[in-house]
Amino acid sequence: MALVAAGAVVLGVAGCDSGEPSSQGATTSPAAPVLWDPCSEISDAVLTEAGVDPSTEEAGVAGVHQSGWEICGWNGDEYALTVYTTDMSVADFEAKPGNTGFSDVTIGGRQGRQFKVEGDSRNLFCDVVFPTEQGIVQLGVGNSAIADGPLEDPCVYLQRTGAILVPTFPK
Repeated sequence: MALVAAGAVVLGVAGCDSGEPSSQGATTSPAAPVLWDPCSEISDAVLTEAGVDPSTEEAGVAGVHQSGWEICGWNGDEYALTVYTTDMSVADFEAKPGNTGFSDVTIGGRQGRQFKVEGDSRNLFCDVVFPTEQGIVQLGVGNSAIADGPLEDPCVYLQRTGAILVPTFPK
């Protein structure tokens, strides 16, 4: 469940280049800078406090690494959360077709841009992107498909969870 939203948000997968000279003697461009990795940088204690089970960790989209991204998700009883990093900008997210309803938010003392993904008519997901020196960190929350009873708006849950997680994000 944690990574159900991941596929809707990741903009695409690019091919990898080994950086080795080709057989014709040309060299390829240098590797991109290493992105902040939420799987290794967010502690189990912080995840537990945020209401998810650290043992449910899943890197990538359905366990598959996405070039240009670091993605990590975890499940809780009622919600799942996913943290993404990429070198894209907030403006890139605002320009992406399908991302709608952008608004300014402050979570954990940090300014971000909250948005929804077009087609989420059941109000199951909520996302916020925060600018960083390298690009962005995105926090996404989705309602659990197996939770009993009605759940609150995922953006309300994102505010609470974000207050715990955002201080661990890179500046």
